[in-house]
Amino acid sequence: MDNANLWALIEAAAAMAGDRPAFVESGEVRLRYDQLDAAVGGWARALTERGARPGDRIVVQTEKSIDNALLYLASLRAGLIYVPLNTAYTAAELGYFIGDAEPALVVAPGHASLAELAAEAAPGAFATVARGPDDLAAILYTSGTTGRSKGAMLSHDNLSSNALVLKDYWRWQAGDVLIHALPIYHVHGLFVALHGALLNGSTMIWHKVFDADAVIDDLPSATILMGVPTFYVRLAAHPRLTREAAATMRLFVSGSAPLLESTFVDFEAKTGHRILERYGMTEAGMICSNPYDGDRVPGTVGFPLPGVSARVCDETGRELPRGEPGVLEIKGPNLFKGYWRNPDKTAEEMRGDGHFITGDIATMAEDGRVAIVGRAKDLIIAGGLNIYPKEIELAIDAVPGVGESAVIGVPHADLGEAVVAVVVRGDPTLDEAAVLAGIASLARFKQPRRIIFAETLPRNAMGKVQKAALRETYRALFT
Repeated sequence: MDNANLWALIEAAAAMAGDRPAFVESGEVRLRYDQLDAAVGGWARALTERGARPGDRIVVQTEKSIDNALLYLASLRAGLIYVPLNTAYTAAELGYFIGDAEPALVVAPGHASLAELAAEAAPGAFATVARGPDDLAAILYTSGTTGRSKGAMLSHDNLSSNALVLKDYWRWQAGDVLIHALPIYHVHGLFVALHGALLNGSTMIWHKVFDADAVIDDLPSATILMGVPTFYVRLAAHPRLTREAAATMRLFVSGSAPLLESTFVDFEAKTGHRILERYGMTEAGMICSNPYDGDRVPGTVGFPLPGVSARVCDETGRELPRGEPGVLEIKGPNLFKGYWRNPDKTAEEMRGDGHFITGDIATMAEDGRVAIVGRAKDLIIAGGLNIYPKEIELAIDAVPGVGESAVIGVPHADLGEAVVAVVVRGDPTLDEAAVLAGIASLARFKQPRRIIFAETLPRNAMGKVQKAALRETYRALFT
């Protein structure tokens, strides 16, 4: 039986790429494709010598680096299940993930360090572990609507099928060079960007963080950039971004959060390039994309990718007529295997015919083009990061002196949305500093940018907080 391990596909592509640079950082070639096999082999050996065995989890919370990318590839090769965590998570949050994932190895502050592993990872041979299509390659945690994060289980076939479809759909070609400025703890940077470049044998210009000046400096050496809308807001506002600066570029991709039409228009006016917006989620990787050839329509996420079934339904799962808004449901080889140790939640999110209920409100045109028009789940997307209000509300409500709270997202020119907490005091002396001090255990990106005190929260006849009314009241807070 063929080995379905995603590493086997990457290894074959690397062999074809020969001595082409794989990773370039700060203007220097850090690793060539003909060195990748031995480099990853050394890391895989280091993991197994630490006692990690096929099927074990490895939790990783470390700053973006080429070594971090090699650690991920080595996890695939060794048959481990890679569990990346946002570097902004606090020690308390890290403790939850470790307790839930029960990893064989933790690479994070206070545990094994990446530097320690690097010292043990001398390049060498390693026999790639055979994996079946449904064997897990990664678990990515999504913030929980009930305040408890849940792990989306992604198989080797989930990842490889999605990567191969995107390779064709986005017309990856010989000579492509990717500017990689995304984090590698979520789908966009770790899977979409990294897999795309590796399976094409393309050079990656590696940026540890996004910096508009540094990206513009590298545009003449590149052909592809993948980013969140915040990237494009900052680039479009930059005086050095011109048609000349982007002359070698072939493709700009945006995702992880909605792209404003104004950003799309401004970017095209400055560069002549129409940004290709796509839509995906942790549970399924990429789901829809505007076409490479054909109209890239702002305000839409294009068409379901080849092999992906998508439909717009009412709350009962009945498919709605084209053009009517409803909940987007999807199915395909990219769809995850369920939530880690949470079969009840998995069953709750699935239809009997295998379609996954995304929770996003969408419309589908007669030609199949999809537009995301809202969110059924109470999700905030700030700077491309998913934030669920319930987790923050639970933390705020536990602060002495708080009566109750409601957390919302409001428009923000740079981040897309900003987190705002509306708090009803139980203690009239409570102030913003006390609330923020009380929720310091939350990652910084989850903490509200503003705390607003109110006498009451607006409620409907059933007593439910009307968050739409709050969003409307405070929508101009940052504009």
